[in-house]
Amino acid sequence: MPAVSKHSLAVGLLCIAACSGSSSTTAAAGTPAPAQTMSTTPPSPDPRVGLGPGTTRRDSARRVTLVETPAAETVWNLRLVSNSPSPASFAGVTNSDLAFRDNLVFQGNYNGYIVWDISNPAKPVVRKEFLCPASQSDVSVYKDLLFVSAEGLTGRVDCGTQGVQDTVSHERVRGVRIFDATDVTNPKYLANVQTCRGSHTHTVVNDPKDQQNVYIYVSGSAGVRSPSELPGCIQSTEDPNTAQFRIEVIKVPLADPQQASIVSSPRIFQGLGPPPRHAEPVDSAQIRNRAILDSAVAAARQRGDSTAVVTIEGRVLTVGVNQAGGRGQGGPRPRTGPTQCHDITVYPEIGLAGGACGGYGLLLDIKDVANPKRLYAAADSNFSFWHSATFSNDGSKVLFTDEWGGGRAPRCRATDKYEWGANALFTIVGDKLEFKSYYKMPATQTSQENCVAHNGSLIPIPGRDVMVQGWYQGGISIFDWTDVSKPVEIAYHDRGPLDATRLESAGSWSVYWYNGVIVSSEIARGLDVFELTPSGFISQNEIDAAKTVKFEYLNAQQQPKMVWPPSFALPRAYLDQLTRSNGLDAGKITSARSELARAERLSGQARKEALTALATRLHGDARGAAGEPKVHVLATAVGDLAGAR
Repeated sequence: MPAVSKHSLAVGLLCIAACSGSSSTTAAAGTPAPAQTMSTTPPSPDPRVGLGPGTTRRDSARRVTLVETPAAETVWNLRLVSNSPSPASFAGVTNSDLAFRDNLVFQGNYNGYIVWDISNPAKPVVRKEFLCPASQSDVSVYKDLLFVSAEGLTGRVDCGTQGVQDTVSHERVRGVRIFDATDVTNPKYLANVQTCRGSHTHTVVNDPKDQQNVYIYVSGSAGVRSPSELPGCIQSTEDPNTAQFRIEVIKVPLADPQQASIVSSPRIFQGLGPPPRHAEPVDSAQIRNRAILDSAVAAARQRGDSTAVVTIEGRVLTVGVNQAGGRGQGGPRPRTGPTQCHDITVYPEIGLAGGACGGYGLLLDIKDVANPKRLYAAADSNFSFWHSATFSNDGSKVLFTDEWGGGRAPRCRATDKYEWGANALFTIVGDKLEFKSYYKMPATQTSQENCVAHNGSLIPIPGRDVMVQGWYQGGISIFDWTDVSKPVEIAYHDRGPLDATRLESAGSWSVYWYNGVIVSSEIARGLDVFELTPSGFISQNEIDAAKTVKFEYLNAQQQPKMVWPPSFALPRAYLDQLTRSNGLDAGKITSARSELARAERLSGQARKEALTALATRLHGDARGAAGEPKVHVLATAVGDLAGAR
């Protein structure tokens, strides 16, 4: 996620598409979609390439980019249900991550947070605008509690908008804010827990063995604070008590959240050396600027100066000079391993977490929630900045993202390698990670579009690993990684650049499935809500089965295990998958569909007997079938349905 505190972003008129179906559409708002097809062949040429930009003008007084004409859009195997611009007090300020509770969406924003009611996904309603600036306002919920990250230098303990001017100030907040959000229209600011590096992101973790507390893993990536501002903060990498090379674990007593405090600072990077360097892209401006900087630093070293002042692209920069690297006093400072995590995804059900930590992807043991331990560290020379993680539902695989460029750079250009700014997919074998493949949103984007892998979540398609993911101005991409060696894109939505002449930050910061809909936090354009449509990749039965999975609340970084309750949609979804894979004789599939339909028309004991007989028969049919394991899963689903009330 970007580390900057505010961008010049777009507000105003937005394109609200009414298109649907599995065909691709590229049109302005309100243009009807072509008829649905069941093809698994993506549209060609890819309509995301060359989408028309928005026409913009700038309001110099407010330093905000206003959209006069919305960018062109395209959608495939999805339907854009609604787009809701940010409320006026948050317009032009970066929208960040999402959390969910009941029918509510909590959307972080660098000015605070917004609470949306999506009871009617076609018309989300703002329930609360809470003004409380501090980048980047990463949000999580746990029951009635709301947690918000603060990392920037201008965030205030009192939520004031005047910022903090002093270098050292006890008015500054850098850590995690805690709110009582029982009544979202009247939240109560309970406390904040200050940390030495602030909270760029955080992760809520509930301990199945501890019902009295909830825990928060804090990932801070800013510089270490002065001990005059927060006692105990040590910058030196040589000091064993340094605030670097660690995360913080906060314990929040549910009966008294005001007593929340740091209970441990696990050094999960201990002993890690420098990760392998990645290959740099060919970028003439970057090469030129680096040469200017290197020349200025070398000259300052020759003069014995501690800083170098250099002008690059009109900006005057003051750069610290490492004197140990010059004047014959030894070589450059040695490279170290990562000093912080960017984000941690926990999967309490299996006792594991995936830490995206600078130059490594870490597999963590979290069975002792307050004291996570590193099991394995994976590195990749194609990765620049390990950003976030997602596990497969069965816990046998994990996906890490690479946010090359910090979310502000275009990494989906024709000149960028496929592996740059992509996902890396691993299997989990014992306590180790084994690399299998990469996945990257496959459509070429322009230099005016920040595009790189970012936040997403699983979609509860039974028996498959299907994920929706945000790619900033690369849009959203849905892909199937059931076969971890061959991930395949199966749906997408994209808009053209926000600005036709320069790169302006926009696009999907994060996009998650929640209780039947797909919700995207659009950095510049507010909140998008989507629905899956049936296609050759996903059937209506699979979508219906996915919609039976309901959560009371959701933080994507606290990954829940998805469990499908008994329903007629579930065995029908498995039958569709067996049809698609030729996993069972077509005649037996037709017969099973007919028997399911007959049983659905029955009730009571008659329905139970019909389903029990069908389940028994299907277990028999599984023997020797091409898709034998899936047929047994189907039979079990039918049996569970027979036993359901």
